[in-house]
Amino acid sequence: MAASMRKICFRRLLRRFSTKRKGVNCLSTSQDASSNVRVRFAPSPTGYLHLGGLRTALYNFLFAKSREGTFVLRIEDTDQSRLIPDALDKLEKMLEWSGLVPDEGPSHGGKYGPYIQSLRIDLYQESIKQLLQNGTAYHCFCTPKRLDLLRRDSVRRGETPRYDNRCRHLEPGVIKEKLDAKTPYVVRLKLEPTPDPWDDMIKGPIAHNVAEIEGDPVILKSDGFPTYHFANVVDDHYMGISHVLRGDEWIHSTPKHLLLYKAFGWSAPRFAHLPLIVNQDGTKLSKRQGDIHIEHFRDQGYLPEAVVSYVTTIGGGFKCNTASLTLDQLVQHFDIERVKSYHSRLDPLFLEEANRAHLMRLMKTRHAELVASLRSLFGSADQQQEILTDKYLSRVLHWSLTEDRISKLTDLVQPKFAFLWETPQRDQIQMLRSTHTSLTELLTDCTKKLQNVGDFEKDGLAPVLREHAKASGLKTSVYMHLMREVLSGLKEGPPVAEMMSVMGKDNTLRRIHHTIHLLQSR
Repeated sequence: MAASMRKICFRRLLRRFSTKRKGVNCLSTSQDASSNVRVRFAPSPTGYLHLGGLRTALYNFLFAKSREGTFVLRIEDTDQSRLIPDALDKLEKMLEWSGLVPDEGPSHGGKYGPYIQSLRIDLYQESIKQLLQNGTAYHCFCTPKRLDLLRRDSVRRGETPRYDNRCRHLEPGVIKEKLDAKTPYVVRLKLEPTPDPWDDMIKGPIAHNVAEIEGDPVILKSDGFPTYHFANVVDDHYMGISHVLRGDEWIHSTPKHLLLYKAFGWSAPRFAHLPLIVNQDGTKLSKRQGDIHIEHFRDQGYLPEAVVSYVTTIGGGFKCNTASLTLDQLVQHFDIERVKSYHSRLDPLFLEEANRAHLMRLMKTRHAELVASLRSLFGSADQQQEILTDKYLSRVLHWSLTEDRISKLTDLVQPKFAFLWETPQRDQIQMLRSTHTSLTELLTDCTKKLQNVGDFEKDGLAPVLREHAKASGLKTSVYMHLMREVLSGLKEGPPVAEMMSVMGKDNTLRRIHHTIHLLQSR
């Protein structure tokens, strides 16, 4: 019943879009900014969403929203052998985490669904018949063995392997005989030797004669599933896609897609090919790099707004610095004409800058939420709860961000910031006793000095500490090194006055009294 209902729905789609546009060049890109903009992000559920995929999704989203258009998520799963069971669910979650919520898609519905290609097989079967009937496609009965021999022969001669188009010239009677005998076949598209050029929105006019280097491509496999090229074009047409924004790696596929549009008699969408992404060292980005998966950035503590800002650096499209812009602001400032036409290098430093900028923004706009996020990093340890007050956490956040000490919240749980949350251990304090025999007296006198400090900020604390060092007969550097270890157990870290300022007066005095107690208890 479900299959028959799908067939009825697809027939309605066919009727809706089947009328040819008279007097229109089928390879023209007639849609413009005033048209109804519909774009799609069409990944395959074969792995995790990575920076390249997010960049494609983001630029489609920005293009659509800046023109009051529609952002569609379509899943291209025709290669059933490479599917990963939970990939679709994770992909949708990462898109939503990034703020790129589709207007239409598998989980959001829409009148052009279903939005998963494996559920649209009936439509592809009907569409294939059109091309077979008008003579722009043909059945190919070549066996895998013959195709392998062709490939080997080409390699032996140092040529690029290509199909020799043998079955293009089969007589109708031979084709019928083989079909009646249930001989396995694929369907191929007849490539034209001189396809028309197209005007890429980013790269400008492009001409690529695919027939010179390739044989007729398969558009329907022997298992009845369409190839990427065929399903891609059919779906874009029946989903009303007006603009196709995709990675530069697909630019050589565009002539095939344009020929398919011409074979059907359909107007083609406008194409825009986003620049190739390369690593900082110039090497090509690979899906196998674990550190380019969006889940990796989330798990490392980066904000979704920062990751999105980061992606804008590997593509362009803006005349201003995007480090601190929200998604809504990116939509307002996006300009397709400013997208780069050359490859883009990843800049990890920009990600740190962007995350810090967005944390600073959240300090002003969602302060309570940010404080709660920081508190959640510490679990429910009872010994820490007494210092994890909103006031203290706010002070830590303000200090760490304004002084450029961190770029993400998770940095604050690194060992170098342990002094913010933990008091020095007994063995650390006992080691200090051997280096300074009158340490108890020194610390007792220090607490008296600090008690009288009204403005417990670093600028006011620094001269008090220097004067106390001089009065105690110690070099300032020795004194500060000693006080740093008393407060934190660390030999290196922020200046002592800065450390005291962020810890606050009560916490600082508590730490010093704790050390005095340990020294006296032996």
